[in-house]
Amino acid sequence: MDYKNLTTPPVCVADFCLIPIGTPSPSVSNEIAAVQRLMKASGMSYSMHSAGTTDDVMRLIGQAHTLVHQNSVLRIQSDIRVGTRTDKKQHFSEKVTKVESILASDNQPQ
Repeated sequence: MDYKNLTTPPVCVADFCLIPIGTPSPSVSNEIAAVQRLMKASGMSYSMHSAGTTDDVMRLIGQAHTLVHQNSVLRIQSDIRVGTRTDKKQHFSEKVTKVESILASDNQPQ
């Protein structure tokens, strides 16, 4: 096998999660906005979303496993990202809105 010349598939879908650590404040919206600018400049299709969780979400994930196991599936793997924040209460859509507002100011005359 010639690994050096092995090609990659022409198209893929990726879930990209970047978590800034060690920032001066718990808010990372400016850092995420910077990454969104890079994504836009790449010309690729992308969608921004926020990860969040509650006890209800964790219960729903467990129920989804149970449902699939009931169809004779013996093994299931789920990837779960969980983030918590104690300095303020914030809905996940507010996080996306905050980054979008930062990006919208890029289009304003200086």
